[in-house]
Amino acid sequence: MAERRQYSTALRAEQTALTRRRILQAAGTLFAESGYLGTTLAGISTAAGVSVQTVYNVVGGKPAVLKAVYDVTLAGDDDPIPMAERPIFQAMMTATDARTCLARFAEMARILGERTLPLVTMLLAQAATGDGDLRAFADTIESERAIGTSMTARHVAEQFRLRPGLEPDSAADVLWALTAPDLADRLVNRRNWGWDRFQHWLGETMADALVGPP
Repeated sequence: MAERRQYSTALRAEQTALTRRRILQAAGTLFAESGYLGTTLAGISTAAGVSVQTVYNVVGGKPAVLKAVYDVTLAGDDDPIPMAERPIFQAMMTATDARTCLARFAEMARILGERTLPLVTMLLAQAATGDGDLRAFADTIESERAIGTSMTARHVAEQFRLRPGLEPDSAADVLWALTAPDLADRLVNRRNWGWDRFQHWLGETMADALVGPP
């Protein structure tokens, strides 16, 4: 009897995970096509082949669906591997000099940007309309990015050195500004740099700003 209950619980969990994946895939497609403001839970439920109540039960309201879509897009094929265990993060943390460390950080920013930039630029543009949900989402992802840039700045300061007069908090602000989605969008897309050129420029610019020219 216990084994039957365990099997039933495992089966329900698997079915819920599959339903959640289908909902998020449908939501991601609709967000890309119609934007956040043009997408409804009813539309998501229809595209996913489930009821609106199921969307609420499995993921949540539209803001929760948006955050879940963003998180899944950010994770990419590495999900559910934690960021700290991913090869690019390990390469950054084990680099033997500051410029190599920041070059790997630029590579990581490029990987994450390629995954999320279309979604994020659309959402930030629509957030400018004053929608409260989108403003809260923008604040959340900017705070998450600030945590990453602060950690990187502290790592460079502790393991190598910052250029004279530059404090870790200011270095973190520099990295936060240089990795902003709108800057990547301007250079990669609007100025047609492409990701290879942007990654190289970003790594060199971050290194020059934090530790000085080679």
